[in-house]
Amino acid sequence: MKVLVAVKRVVDYNVKVRVKADNSGVDLANVKMSMNPFCEIAVEEAVRLKEKGVASEIVVVTIGPATAQEQLRTALALGADRAILVESADELNSLAVAKLLKAVVDKEQPQLIIMGKQAIDSDNNQTGQMLGALTGFGQGTFASKVEVAGDKVNVTREIDGGLQTVALNLPAIVTTDLRLNEPRYASLPNIMKAKKKPLETVTPADLGVSTASTVKTLKVEAPATRSAGIKVKSVAELVEKLKNEAKVI
Repeated sequence: MKVLVAVKRVVDYNVKVRVKADNSGVDLANVKMSMNPFCEIAVEEAVRLKEKGVASEIVVVTIGPATAQEQLRTALALGADRAILVESADELNSLAVAKLLKAVVDKEQPQLIIMGKQAIDSDNNQTGQMLGALTGFGQGTFASKVEVAGDKVNVTREIDGGLQTVALNLPAIVTTDLRLNEPRYASLPNIMKAKKKPLETVTPADLGVSTASTVKTLKVEAPATRSAGIKVKSVAELVEKLKNEAKVI
């Protein structure tokens, strides 16, 4: 079974994000970039399926600038077999990404597609669902457990009321949640081996996909700075401040 894993290059979660002076977007100059944490979980799940003998090949794909090869090489070091970079310097919305992934799916014909439920930069949580609509594949979102049985995949989903298990016919799409697994670290030998694994570069034009967006970002602003809190010595003082200063009681 071929597994396709979609990953995204994002600002490292440890970095404090800064807004550009002209409010046109996030300042990415000299900022550490990493693989989206939810995508790391997706790669780990695919590798585990291969270790169980369920998956025969893992193909990892990302859409972004040439520098996104770094995240693909990381995925290859973690256990993916080959990588595809859809090179684009444009800021793409979720629908454009889904259309590009649909073209890759048509080309690769995977039986299972695994991707993070959302990216920590845009937090849209919609690319997987859009890809499901474009391909017509069944989808299991917010997965906390994935089990492949024959021509079906059972996905345990985290929902508001608890857990829900859905049985999907393959091919299917799974989006990963935090509790699905704990990603491993790439070992130095595997990092060296990843440099020799195949990495194909294509463009949206090669895939016959238009990435023109109908959405325009007008302005990006940092959240307002919150004032520091204070400590009170007694309940009476707290009540007094809530009544006379905050005026909430």
